[in-house]
Amino acid sequence: MDHSVFVKQFRDQGFLSIKEGNGKVITLLQASHWKPEMGTDWVYLLFDLFQIRSVSEQFSEISLDIVEFASKPTIYTSPANILIPEGLPVEGKIRFSLIREPDWNKLLFQISQPVLVKLESDRPAEVETKKLFPLFSPSLKELYLGPEGDVKIIKG
Repeated sequence: MDHSVFVKQFRDQGFLSIKEGNGKVITLLQASHWKPEMGTDWVYLLFDLFQIRSVSEQFSEISLDIVEFASKPTIYTSPANILIPEGLPVEGKIRFSLIREPDWNKLLFQISQPVLVKLESDRPAEVETKKLFPLFSPSLKELYLGPEGDVKIIKG
């Protein structure tokens, strides 16, 4: 994965379409470039646990521990931070994932901000990688994390 090319294109355009190892096309998007007509089925990608505060309301230590110690790719749903663009949260909630796979984590680290991702089957890819994107794993889990420590399994 040539991170420098990916990061340059992402910063220049505000988005990047990548054909990943399974042949699926994902689009990475700067949150500031999101518009309501793009839909709400986006997931914030984070490279570090501390980034959760930028996308979600503060929640309990239990919820933070769940995110920190998750061993499989997981998408979390949580109440949205007030700084999230209006219209992006669905019923006041956003989805996010902490990406641990080393190459994808390094790419996100180099971008250095939470980014949105969406599976786009009809969009042509600008770049390609052999690396599998972790959120397409058959073992993907989805959990709701509430501000009071409540946890609900959405997909498990």
